Amino acid sequence: MRALVYLGADSLALREVPEATASVAADRIVQVDAAGICGSDLHAYHGHDPRRVPPLILGHEAVGRLPDGRRVVINPLIPCGRCARCAEGRTHLCPERRMLGMQFPGCFAESVAVPETNLIAVPDHASDIAAALTEPAACVLHALHLSARALARPIAEARTLVIGGGAIGLLAALYLRAWGVRGIRLAETGAGRRATVLRAEAADPFDPRTAPPEDGSFDLVFDAVGSTVTRRMASAAVASGGVLLHIGLQDNEGGFDARRMTLQEVAVLGSYCYTRADLVAALTALADGTLGDLAWVDERPLSDGAAAFAELASGRASAPKILLRPHS
Repeated sequence: MRALVYLGADSLALREVPEATASVAADRIVQVDAAGICGSDLHAYHGHDPRRVPPLILGHEAVGRLPDGRRVVINPLIPCGRCARCAEGRTHLCPERRMLGMQFPGCFAESVAVPETNLIAVPDHASDIAAALTEPAACVLHALHLSARALARPIAEARTLVIGGGAIGLLAALYLRAWGVRGIRLAETGAGRRATVLRAEAADPFDPRTAPPEDGSFDLVFDAVGSTVTRRMASAAVASGGVLLHIGLQDNEGGFDARRMTLQEVAVLGSYCYTRADLVAALTALADGTLGDLAWVDERPLSDGAAAFAELASGRASAPKILLRPHS
């Protein structure tokens, strides 16, 4: 079968590889219809993730079909099922968790082997685009639930700043809009992505380099980038008693103002992935149109995958999400 294989830093190639096979009886072979390029895939592409050892098929955001034709969304996280976190239902925090596109071959291929318990049925009325966005939308939903629990007042009343206009930031703005939040500001340095956010009517986008957000003005700051610069921006922008939600993982080089977080009693929350319930709820929201028409998604054949990664890495891509189609 054809697969997009990560060969080392900044190197991907379309290769013929052996067909996906079940390693255990519980595995099912899924024909991949569409798979999204995630920011963590880009991180690995640059050689910054030692957990992803080349040669490796990346990709973990996907929708596909079983041999009987049923469409399924793939949950790429594979927990141990035995630890305390698994017993609590927080399988995404399992210390022994493994992942497709990391320890196992991923979804940038014509087919992939997936444990049957990691498959979620797709409603008939859901498009492939909606289904393929389930994983990133579930990340956002999980993070917003954490934020809502920490806020002193209902989230619909929160003055909100989203940092980053990629898929996570845009989906956060779309969810917040659907939940009744008004006047959402979105900081994004890329002009193309600001235009996409504006067309999606998700938020009021602005360039923070020329118009920095006002200090201490936002009850909720959602950092979808996670860099030194954005953490510094978030630390300054969050209001006293507010919430700073950190979901981006661009770097780990500082930027938090710990003194201000303490003196202003700011809740600083980290958010990682999702539960199965988050995945199901996100798929329902996407399928039902709660998050809009999703016209901002770019679809390309798998054969254009290496070029798509290079475009995203250079910052030339205006689309917040690129889906690769293995059978196009």
